[in-house]
Amino acid sequence: MPPPVGPAPRRRLPLVLAAVLVLVLVAVGLVVVRPGPVGRWLGDAPATPAATGTVESAPVPVLVAADSGAPPPSTDGLRTTLEPLIDDTALGGRVNVAVADALTGEMLFDRGGGEGTVPASVTKLVTAVTVLTARGPGHRIPTRAVAGAQPGEVILVGGGDPTLAAGPKGFYPGAANLTDLADQVRKALGGVAPTRVVVDSSRYSGPVYEPGWDDDIPTGGYGGAITALMLDGARTNPKAGPGWAERVAEPDLAAGRAFAKLLGVPVGTVRKGTAPPAPTGTTASEPVGGGGPGAELGAVHSPPLLRLVDIMISDSDNIVAEALARQVALARDRPASFAGAASAMAEVVSEMGLPVAGLDLADGSGLSRNNLISPALLTELLALAASPDRPELAGIFGGLPVAGWSGTLRDRYGATPGTAAGAGVVRAKTGTLTRVHAIAGVVTTAEGRLLTFAVLTDDVPPDGMEPARAALDRIAAALAGCGCR
Repeated sequence: MPPPVGPAPRRRLPLVLAAVLVLVLVAVGLVVVRPGPVGRWLGDAPATPAATGTVESAPVPVLVAADSGAPPPSTDGLRTTLEPLIDDTALGGRVNVAVADALTGEMLFDRGGGEGTVPASVTKLVTAVTVLTARGPGHRIPTRAVAGAQPGEVILVGGGDPTLAAGPKGFYPGAANLTDLADQVRKALGGVAPTRVVVDSSRYSGPVYEPGWDDDIPTGGYGGAITALMLDGARTNPKAGPGWAERVAEPDLAAGRAFAKLLGVPVGTVRKGTAPPAPTGTTASEPVGGGGPGAELGAVHSPPLLRLVDIMISDSDNIVAEALARQVALARDRPASFAGAASAMAEVVSEMGLPVAGLDLADGSGLSRNNLISPALLTELLALAASPDRPELAGIFGGLPVAGWSGTLRDRYGATPGTAAGAGVVRAKTGTLTRVHAIAGVVTTAEGRLLTFAVLTDDVPPDGMEPARAALDRIAAALAGCGCR
């Protein structure tokens, strides 16, 4: 095992996660309290989607405030506690681990921590941090309608909002909807009746599926065609639950047909095209009524990115993740494609001073097996997001599942032997592909010290998902249960 790495010289992080990681139970679900100018970032948008399922009538406290004066674990103590668990054969032949002190940034345990490993959905932590850095928590993604070249022709222009709905009751609560946009268009056109709808999804370029995705992902219900215009995350049914859902093959055309129906235009005439340039002296964001070709007829906007990040992490929403990755590309004047987004995200990571050795991105969701991320990068990323100097990054903690409580960790910890200590204490993003299992997040030790950790393994037997998950949970629970000094 490589010798332990000393404190990172570039920063010592004050402990602010006690403020970040506070959950308040309300009748409709879970609300996260964040530091920073949250009201300005969120505007007047509806609340974050409520947690699904029945809320427990008498929940136990979770995420008790960490103690900044608590002693950190020692490297020897962590080694004694973790190494037998890491050597569990259920984790396969390649397990890479990093554990760091959130207060100081010191790497406390490193076993292959600098090695790039297939991360699966843990990739979404990188997507979250880079989009909040590049765009800001309050940014909203527009969907516009502009006048076409012919009288009554309406061009529906996708800006990349994956949560857009046809009406007010779409899949994502608080999403923009085409019903509102159609009302704006009719008002802007005055007495001119709409005659045809053209969809412009040219904001995105390149393939709609990442070449490194498994063959079953486009039709398997967890991925879909990534286009700049879609409804309800490309779901065929907006009432489908989070996670698996059947997706439409051409999301942009499906959205255009829904818009045509709202405008009273024959849906069979909807086609793809590009919007004319805005008239001279105007900008694409300035409503100019029913003027000449390219004049804006209306616009609606997504919820703030802070909310989209919550959705992406809490539900592990792959479609939202790919849309957010493209927002990083657009912010950096890169093509809004898989390759452009990956390049832009890596650039932002480097500029943030995070370790890029072992980082190789192919998408923003983690569905691609071409992604590589090191555990050390993930632990430093989580620590940076806790820094009071970067309050905009604290949004990544709001959606992190809590062990035995919410999200992808709701049904884990407690029943499996050796995991009870992690229930309500571990908060982490998980990742799963065939042979790939990962977990990365934050945990408070028995003595009250807050740690960041990441465990990635990409050589698990194909039928070994449940044993591998249990082994990962035992590692995180061991961090919660020990003083390790």
